[in-house]
Amino acid sequence: MPATPEDLFACFDRLDIAVTTHHHPPAYTVAQGNAVWADIPGIHCKNLFLKDGKGKLWLVVAPAHVRIDLKRLPARIGAARLSFASAEMLAEVLGVEPGSVTPFALINDGEKRVTPVLDAWMMAQPLLNYHPLRNHMTTTITADGFRRFLAHTGHVADVVAVQEQV
Repeated sequence: MPATPEDLFACFDRLDIAVTTHHHPPAYTVAQGNAVWADIPGIHCKNLFLKDGKGKLWLVVAPAHVRIDLKRLPARIGAARLSFASAEMLAEVLGVEPGSVTPFALINDGEKRVTPVLDAWMMAQPLLNYHPLRNHMTTTITADGFRRFLAHTGHVADVVAVQEQV
């Protein structure tokens, strides 16, 4: 069984990671999220669950306002051609549904099948916001707390400039 939000919060407690969670109407897209995030401090993020041409799985996490060029990103992360992974693969590997993709779902990837790709600018910010496995909540975590959580899952992230500098 995949972890529940309560399991995730218990994990944060065990790791002594302080978080704040806000409840709101479900937000399936960044546009819907913008309508409910206004009063939540920190960087709001988008999460893309991708598969490359060789079958490798990637979770790209970047600020919500950043445009991600899927044609140029493979060269930045050492991937083959990228496309969105299926909803079935998302449920199987990360234990979440479309619209609830989050780096917190790495708690469910015990086999380390997914390589997280984190935007470098995002990781330099003090507060980050992600869904806690369901899209009717947003959890605020410090960048350091998120790094500790990621280390706990055993995943090693690629930290890159996801957005190209113009």
